[in-house]
Amino acid sequence: MIDSTAPPIAALRQQLAQAIVGQAALLDRLVIALLTGGHLLVEGLPGLAKTTAVKALADAVHAGFQRIQFTPDLLPGDLTGADVYLPATGEMRFVPGPLFHDIVLADEINRAPAKVQSALLEAMQERQVTVGGVTRALPPLFLVMATQNPLEQSGTYPLPEAQLDRFLLHVALDYPKADEELRILDMDLQRHADGHPALARQALAMDAAAVLQARHAVRRIHLAPILRHYIVELVRATRDPGAHVPRLAGMVEAGGSPRAVLALAHAAQALAYLRGRDFVLPDDIIELAPDVLRHRIVLALEADLQGLTRDALIAALLRAIPAP
Repeated sequence: MIDSTAPPIAALRQQLAQAIVGQAALLDRLVIALLTGGHLLVEGLPGLAKTTAVKALADAVHAGFQRIQFTPDLLPGDLTGADVYLPATGEMRFVPGPLFHDIVLADEINRAPAKVQSALLEAMQERQVTVGGVTRALPPLFLVMATQNPLEQSGTYPLPEAQLDRFLLHVALDYPKADEELRILDMDLQRHADGHPALARQALAMDAAAVLQARHAVRRIHLAPILRHYIVELVRATRDPGAHVPRLAGMVEAGGSPRAVLALAHAAQALAYLRGRDFVLPDDIIELAPDVLRHRIVLALEADLQGLTRDALIAALLRAIPAP
């Protein structure tokens, strides 16, 4: 049961935990994306509850939800909608596409061609779509969670750096622990034994209006000047890691942009809000830095030759730059 006395955001997180087992970090990041209005890129093997998690989030806030399976033959109009001719009236009418939903799951996003990515990029950045020269706003709650499979790379298109930079967080999922997998099995068997194979739609934890109010509250979370300097120093270090860790000199072609500074600050504020604080701690920044930075770093050829990963580079910088 959800604690009815808990703050709405805590009740929302508790409700998600009842639906999803073993992916606590993913659930935290989903709520952070919801609280900031940012977008989420999730990388993980099939069967790790990515789709179930974002569907549970949409159900928890009773938001409009749409899943889009990205394929090589997808067209921009399949996302944005199109003008349709009505023979009875001789007029054109716009039929909205799946992007006109509150929460959109872009499944296997890297399987779509460049024109589709371009249409999605406008939606993610500008929160609008343009069809037939007419620009239409997307819902205020609009949030994209995109997934990609780390193994199946045949028939995929690399996401452009400009689009990657629009994702607030890039979450890398791993398998759940043994006890968590056992709980997943127990929950599934119990649901079927009870004659309810599908997840039930639960009581409303937060509605869309409450989410928008929470976004305003997140922006007021205190971020001390010393932590602002720490965030800037971390992001700038990704551009020239050799200045802090000599062995990393020449390992990076491009580091985090100024948008990474904003993303890390806003995500840290949302994490503090989620944990019931009105101020950010250094630990909030340290916890979120890998997810904010990993997709914004372009490694040089030398890094590939030496087997250096983005996560290893970020970890080295976090060790080298002392937290306040």
